[in-house]
Amino acid sequence: MPAIRQHPTHETLTARLRAAGCVFAEDEARLLIAAAPTPEALETMAGRRVAGLPLEHIVGWAEFCGLRITVDTGVFVPRRRTEFLVRQAAALLDAWRREAAVAGRPSPVVIDLCCGSGAVGAALAALAGPVELHCADIDPAAVACARANVLPLRGEVHEGDLYAPLPAGLRGRVRVLAVNAPYVPSADIETMPQEARLHEPRACLDGGADGLEVQRRVAAGARHWLAPGGHVLIETSRRQAARTARIFRRHGLAARVLRSEELGATVVAGMLPASC
Repeated sequence: MPAIRQHPTHETLTARLRAAGCVFAEDEARLLIAAAPTPEALETMAGRRVAGLPLEHIVGWAEFCGLRITVDTGVFVPRRRTEFLVRQAAALLDAWRREAAVAGRPSPVVIDLCCGSGAVGAALAALAGPVELHCADIDPAAVACARANVLPLRGEVHEGDLYAPLPAGLRGRVRVLAVNAPYVPSADIETMPQEARLHEPRACLDGGADGLEVQRRVAAGARHWLAPGGHVLIETSRRQAARTARIFRRHGLAARVLRSEELGATVVAGMLPASC
């Protein structure tokens, strides 16, 4: 009689993942065991994780702002630090609603630019809704993934480069423009963890020579889309924040740097003056 293959214990899998360099091995083992329909599937999934594939690509989702965000293979995995950007954007939407409460007023327009999986837009729609949500990304795989996350929330997803695919009717109406554009300098890509460097599109990471090329393009177009008093929020690094803020100011936006020590996150917020 052939031996029956036993389901690996949580402790055994944890040790295997820890030996492979997984920092949160115990939690990852629990998630893999929960996601695997059979011991054979678990072995395959564990092998992929040990080989360096991001956990989120293996289980097919990432936790973000309390939501389960679908993440397909080859699509940028939302980082926990980006939850800070969502919090800041939600606070701005709440403040606007308090200050401009008018019966019958339409929902504020929110754009998630460089949206990847659509995690930021989905979180804002779920946590700060109702909003008129539009997401955009240049990568077809990301767009398909974003649609899975955003369409159930009545958002729209557009495929193309930055502002190019957005409906023209949104010009001058955007209350919050949330952007998680690539900001890693090209020369630093090779120093990134293997999970990102080998398994996420380089275009999602590479911000050009100084990391700010895409941010410059975002800032240059923002004032044409923002409503007076509207905000653009962009994630950046602590060392780049002052330069990002200067870029915003050069394009007529009042800029301030926001920081979360808890999440290790930095966001620059630019506001289009209400007089524009």
